[in-house]
Amino acid sequence: MGAQRETPGATPVQDIRFCRSADGTGIAYAVHGSGPPLVIDACWLSHLQFDWQSPVWRHWLVELGRIATVIRFDERGHGLSDRDVTDHSLELRIADLEAVVDHAGLERFALLAMAQGGPVSIEYAVRHPERVSRLIFHNSYAGALADATPEEIELDATFDSLIKVGWERPTPEFRRVFTSLMIPDATEEQMRWLDELQRMAVTADTAVVARAQRRTADVRHLLPLLDVPTLVLQCRDEKMNSFAQARHLASHIEGARLVALESKNHILLADEPAWPHFVHEVDAFLEDDRAAAPTATKPAAEAVTGLLSARELDVLRAAALGRDNDTIAAELHLSVRTVERHLQNVYAKLGLQGRSARTAAVARLLAGA
Repeated sequence: MGAQRETPGATPVQDIRFCRSADGTGIAYAVHGSGPPLVIDACWLSHLQFDWQSPVWRHWLVELGRIATVIRFDERGHGLSDRDVTDHSLELRIADLEAVVDHAGLERFALLAMAQGGPVSIEYAVRHPERVSRLIFHNSYAGALADATPEEIELDATFDSLIKVGWERPTPEFRRVFTSLMIPDATEEQMRWLDELQRMAVTADTAVVARAQRRTADVRHLLPLLDVPTLVLQCRDEKMNSFAQARHLASHIEGARLVALESKNHILLADEPAWPHFVHEVDAFLEDDRAAAPTATKPAAEAVTGLLSARELDVLRAAALGRDNDTIAAELHLSVRTVERHLQNVYAKLGLQGRSARTAAVARLLAGA
């Protein structure tokens, strides 16, 4: 899967899409950048559109989009995804990830688990080892309150009380507690933005319910079952998730590499030394995925036929004859939805996106005919 290569200094373009999870919940996801696919199970404070221009997340989107095709989504109940949701169980959060990658047409991809995305990504990688090329953790864990002390449990309960009392107030005093924990080294502008994101991303009621259900997720027993190249990145002095949790991940996943980042921030900021360190590590880790991607030196038709399944080729050849999706479905005895899914897979495998994807795919097929 791919998008157009971002030009340094240019404004990236994201493509926001929607899919349905197993229980019918609408999940919003976005695609931008170019290179090997990188799916992000992101921080729970996210809003696909609001993050796009933020002084806290903007550099993440720009830099990662230069080294990978980034697919990220708003968690159920948050951002642009359906809001009226009460079930935030691990099982349905895994279903959300499955829905996103299937709808995006991804067959194999790197998976970046940020913060609470750890249990979801671990369980997904164990269930679908053929889909995950490599696994990255950033300030994440396998169990949020695993082996927590009584003080830590009490502190977490206090956070719930703060959310109930002050999350939706017009002034940010209560939300600033979370902001100060997540980005203590931020500027006032950055802190104000994260104060506001909290209200934009999720309601107080949903935040409390989601946090309670996330606390029950503990997949530590699955770590020895992971058989995938793994990189664990952890900010040494951040306050949201401890370095001990990262150490547990790295020490229980065979062959995993642990990289300590010198930062106090849960969300790395653009002007701190840990940020380019993070980008360098991720870029280097994705190199094998980049090398495995089809190269431009192959003849166009050979590159296409070597990548696609027999049925995908049937659909693309019919499209090359000028057939529309309804006609292709009738001729191949498929549903229109199945034809659309095959075409999405074709575009993903050929690194194509947008309105011109169909034309470009046909052109590549016919180039060596």
